[in-house]
Amino acid sequence: MKKLELIEDWRAVLTRAWSMKFSILAAILGGLEVGVQLVQPAGIPNGVFAGIASAVSLSAAVARLVAQRELSGGANGNNA
Repeated sequence: MKKLELIEDWRAVLTRAWSMKFSILAAILGGLEVGVQLVQPAGIPNGVFAGIASAVSLSAAVARLVAQRELSGGANGNNA
């Protein structure tokens, strides 16, 4: 089994990549959905945060495929 290694520019990816930002937002929305289910406030239908989290997760997948000039190139990318 191959050992997991961080990419060379992991700090830049963590702070600048839109896919990371969308993934973190989706995780937060997923947590909010759990909280809403526990509290069940009036006026918020079931599944609202889960639906939004799903859309944000899809955005993260798309963002992962879109070239970002400040992150492209280097040892782990193509020379765009």
